[in-house]
Amino acid sequence: MAQAIKATVAPEETVPAVVATGLGGFIAKFTVLKGAQRELWLTFLIKFLIYTAYSVTNKTMVLWLSKDLGFSDQAAGALVGWVWAPAMTIFTLLAGSITDAIGLRRTFFLGVAICTVARSVMVVTTIPSLAFACGVLPLAVGEALGTPVLLAATRRYSTTAQRSISFSIIYMIMNVGYIAAGWIFDYVRQLHLRVSLFGFEPSSYQQLFAVSLAFEIVLFPVIYFIRRGAEARNGGPVIEKSSRDPGTASGFWKRIVETVRQSAIATARIFGRLIGQSGFYRLLVFFLLIGFLKAIFLQMDYVFPKFGIRELGVNAPVGKLAAINAIIIILLVPVVGALTQKSAAYRMVVIGAAICAAGVFIMALPTQWFQSAANSLPGRWLGYGYLGLHGSIHPYYIMAALYLFVFSIGEAFYSPRVYEYAAAIAPPGQEASYGSLAYLPFLVGKLLVGTGGWLLAAFCPEHGPRHPATMWLIFALAASVAPVGLVALRRYIRVPEAGRQD
Repeated sequence: MAQAIKATVAPEETVPAVVATGLGGFIAKFTVLKGAQRELWLTFLIKFLIYTAYSVTNKTMVLWLSKDLGFSDQAAGALVGWVWAPAMTIFTLLAGSITDAIGLRRTFFLGVAICTVARSVMVVTTIPSLAFACGVLPLAVGEALGTPVLLAATRRYSTTAQRSISFSIIYMIMNVGYIAAGWIFDYVRQLHLRVSLFGFEPSSYQQLFAVSLAFEIVLFPVIYFIRRGAEARNGGPVIEKSSRDPGTASGFWKRIVETVRQSAIATARIFGRLIGQSGFYRLLVFFLLIGFLKAIFLQMDYVFPKFGIRELGVNAPVGKLAAINAIIIILLVPVVGALTQKSAAYRMVVIGAAICAAGVFIMALPTQWFQSAANSLPGRWLGYGYLGLHGSIHPYYIMAALYLFVFSIGEAFYSPRVYEYAAAIAPPGQEASYGSLAYLPFLVGKLLVGTGGWLLAAFCPEHGPRHPATMWLIFALAASVAPVGLVALRRYIRVPEAGRQD
């Protein structure tokens, strides 16, 4: 993930090497932020608030669609996987043009305003058509506006010396937001709070949307303190008068439309040029295979909550369980990156993909195999210490923790290197074009995870006999498509990487 962020940023001027090494050099990487202008710190806070609100919504969406709006497992999965999530990806591709047209601060305000209205609708309505048209779809637009503007803000408000650590912190904050969202998701559901406002009683899932709405509202004063025209230079922070004339409202929207139009034309030209290159098709197949791994990652928000609630109970701490992934990623990615930096990206992706797939198979094993582990000292620490359980500990808690632990190790190996591989095989001058395809695995993963509703209905329904091991076996086999495909198609897909011998 961290590399995905860095891949979107254009190369900067050469910076003299830092002489300090050892502990002093390590500390110096953080002290370089001393004196950073307030806009950079505000960007970090905005990232936390935006991603926590988004992650809470992501975990709640499928459950809300089924419980509050009456959609079946299949329909809820399809709406999230085939409509909402892909729409957000598509709008994200256009959001960069809007940011260029109206500026960072205005884009922040526009995105947060849209999200605030959309979340407000989702809190109060149980009418499916209204919730979808005025809540879900506008929310996809508002969330999409936050992605490129945060990257651009991190770049603009940090000096060249601060840039690397700033993007690393942005990556870390994203995972901290995911952890916080997991705890909030469990806490609000376990409260079983009954609130009545003029006869309206929001469900637990609407209360979760209300929490995400509160995070959204807090963003307004935070964004307000970002100064117009602020920009960090190597000589220190400067404030310049914005070159953009506010103009009239009609001129404001005209600039947006024109910029998006020109961006679409430029994008079409870029892809037209890429289609004629053999490396483009190799990278396309490579990203399609990675999409199977992203589907397993995405199911933690779109399938795992329903599975956990149905198998482990309505108060099951599925959010804390899912947070294990983010905790391990924060700890492992820098270490794995440092230890494997001389290894070829393709090889690391294959190794990581194989580890990820192996982890998913744990969930397909018989639960009785893990009963003794559930009663062991580590099992009791997990259940009573971390998850806050009472009574007996279901083996699925142990299985899920082991699955996420192994999967996270694989993710630490493969995820950062996916984007490095795209940059390594790109022809000179086309690194950005190849890097822009980095959205493709997530798009493929979202389309694949849209079938999760059918798997839930067939093997883990709300009522009736369940066979969850079969559902997880299907997920594991789907994840295996990535490492098997990467090895089987190695001769076709793999391209020599610049600076790599193996």
